[in-house]
Amino acid sequence: MYLTTFDPFSWNASGRVMPLDGLRRENDVLLRFDVPGIDPRTIEVTVERGVLTVSAEREEERADGERFFVRERLAGTFTRRVRLSERLNADAVEAAYSNGVLEVRIPVTEQAKPRKVEIRQAESRELAS
Repeated sequence: MYLTTFDPFSWNASGRVMPLDGLRRENDVLLRFDVPGIDPRTIEVTVERGVLTVSAEREEERADGERFFVRERLAGTFTRRVRLSERLNADAVEAAYSNGVLEVRIPVTEQAKPRKVEIRQAESRELAS
């Protein structure tokens, strides 16, 4: 297994969800986080002790004199934590943002990459009678 999502502080109970898709590719793992309506300058990606943390903030959009009569778009800080496997190179994490999606690429370590095992031809020996 390459990663496990968790948050010991039960952030999900507040309804602030940052959905993600995780893809295992040949040489890396790609995580895609939905962060619509988020200013990319508020997004922070950190790795510490094998845990990748993505935080983002959405400001409340309301002018003086305006009152909500329906409010489904949450404002505030959103955080998602993912525990990285030792098979991933946490020192080489890269992130990019486009059209409301944050992509985080984590390379697989050389030791974890599939490798082809060479099969040697055994010398044939005749049995002595």
